[in-house]
Amino acid sequence: MQGSFKRLVEVGRVVLINDGADKGKIAVIVDIVDHNRAVVDGPTTDVARQVIAFKKTVLTDIVVKRLPRTIGSKALAKFLEKEQVVETWQKTAWAQKLEARQRRAAMSDFDRFKLMRLKKQQRFIVDRQAALLKKERA
Repeated sequence: MQGSFKRLVEVGRVVLINDGADKGKIAVIVDIVDHNRAVVDGPTTDVARQVIAFKKTVLTDIVVKRLPRTIGSKALAKFLEKEQVVETWQKTAWAQKLEARQRRAAMSDFDRFKLMRLKKQQRFIVDRQAALLKKERA
């Protein structure tokens, strides 16, 4: 029944931490403790090596191939640089959506007002062009 699951818990799997002090950061599974927990490390993303419950993480599609179990932090950092894991993560739609959400949350009232005005201008231009096209067809 292996074909039904696409993201398996394995050494080298990149996870997104969704709870605790490191919320929103990515890390790599370096060892599996039991069916509920794993040892994760993120030397390039400022995540300290720690045992973390799977319910506090989300598995991503990114896997670092041929990563030895219990690899040290310095060697792991070299693996991550070579595989360009952080860059790969930042290119995903998931990471871009999280970044956009953070940007919107950090907006001031005036920034939201400017965004509303720009959207209004855009809607006006699009509606005017659509009306012209509709008029040409009739």
